[in-house]
Amino acid sequence: MDELNLKTLEQIPIPERLEERLSAKIDQWEREEQKAKQHTLMPRVLRYTAVAASLALVFGVGYHLWSPDREPNLAEQDTYQDPMLARQEAERALNLLAYNLNKGMGQLAKAKALSDKTEKSLNKQLKVLKRYETDNY
Repeated sequence: MDELNLKTLEQIPIPERLEERLSAKIDQWEREEQKAKQHTLMPRVLRYTAVAASLALVFGVGYHLWSPDREPNLAEQDTYQDPMLARQEAERALNLLAYNLNKGMGQLAKAKALSDKTEKSLNKQLKVLKRYETDNY
């Protein structure tokens, strides 16, 4: 009986490039499996990072509020006796703040442009994949 089945199977013609197509499909499945693992790892890492940051923030604020070496500052004291010097220092501090804020906004604009470009590319690839899936099914 086994010999009959074996002989029958040997007579069935094998389609052209079957081995290549199977190999490509297996590789595709492996890539999809690896991507799925990466997607599940990232949210887990983000969750742990968020929890750690929250705990650090709570402990930092708690330490600051209840530290024993904190002195209540009942009488505010001017650090500058000359009003013109105080004004100059305040202007210098505000100019430094404005410079750093503008510098940060420039970096933010660059990051947004890169994000928009990446999003366009991703949407284009998704459209191609959807079209491919609808054509093949």
